[in-house]
Amino acid sequence: MKNEDCNLILLNAARIIHNADWNWKNLNSPFARLYMVESGYAKVIAPDGVHIIQPGYLYLIPASVTHSYENDSVFTLYYFLTYNEFDIFDRFDFPFEVNAGELDILLIKRLLAINPGIELKHSDPKTYDNFSTLIQNKAKSNQKSFTLELETNGILNQLFSRFLDKATPKREIADKRIKKVLRYIHENIDSNLCVNDLADICTINRDHFTRLFRKEMQCTPMQYIIRKKIEKAQLMLVAREQSIKDIAYNLSFEDITHFHRSFKKVTGTSPVAYKNQYR
Repeated sequence: MKNEDCNLILLNAARIIHNADWNWKNLNSPFARLYMVESGYAKVIAPDGVHIIQPGYLYLIPASVTHSYENDSVFTLYYFLTYNEFDIFDRFDFPFEVNAGELDILLIKRLLAINPGIELKHSDPKTYDNFSTLIQNKAKSNQKSFTLELETNGILNQLFSRFLDKATPKREIADKRIKKVLRYIHENIDSNLCVNDLADICTINRDHFTRLFRKEMQCTPMQYIIRKKIEKAQLMLVAREQSIKDIAYNLSFEDITHFHRSFKKVTGTSPVAYKNQYR
C-alpha cells in the first residue's frame, strides 16, 4: 500500500448541537464519517451491534456500511465527511472507536477552524447521502489553496492513522497481477486503455487475463474501466468549465456517442441532464 492510497478528501465538516433530533435509519454512504463527541451521548446501530458514542473517543464509520442513529437527549459532536479514491474501505476492516488524546482533540478543532463554511446545509441524509452530492462536495474541496489543502490532508491522515493502526485486512485480491493492473487503471484512467495492453502488463494472454479479472472483480476489465471513467466524468462535469465533447475526448472515449451511451448506462441520466442538474 502506498501513501496516496490513504489520502482522504474532506467533503463536509462542522460542530453541531443535537436535541433528540439525530434519529436516522439505514444510512449507507459513498463516503466515510469521522466523529468526536464533545458532550452528551447517542447510539449508533451498526452491523456488529449497538455502540454508545460519547466524549473521549474518535469514531469512524467507513463508506458503504449500513447504520442507524438514535438520540433522545442533547449532545454536541464534531463531524467530518471524507472520501477516499483508492477504495481503502473495501480493503480493510476498521475499528469503530479509538481513544482520543489531547492532541487528537486539538487536531479536530484545528481541522474545523481551517475549513469553515462547509457544514451540511440540511440534516436529512436524503439531501446529501448520494454519489452526485459527493461529487459536488468533492469539486468544492478542490478549490482550497495549496497550503490549506496540505494542512487539511495532513490532519485528516494523522487522525485516520489512529484507526488504520488497528485495522485488519479484508480478503485481499489474491492475484498480484490484477492488483498491479488496478493501480495502472487508476493512474491512467484518462488514457485509452485496452484489454490487450492490460494483459501484457500481466504477461498473460487476453482470454486468461479476462477470466482472472472477472474472478477477482466480478466484472470484465472494460466494464470496470468504463465505470471509473464515468465517475471521473461526473466530477469534471460539475467542477470544470469544459464542454461535454472535450470531457469525452479527455477521457479517451472513441466518440461522443460512445460517451453519452456509457454515461447514461452507469448513471441513469445523460451528461447534459447531469450537468444542468448539478451546476
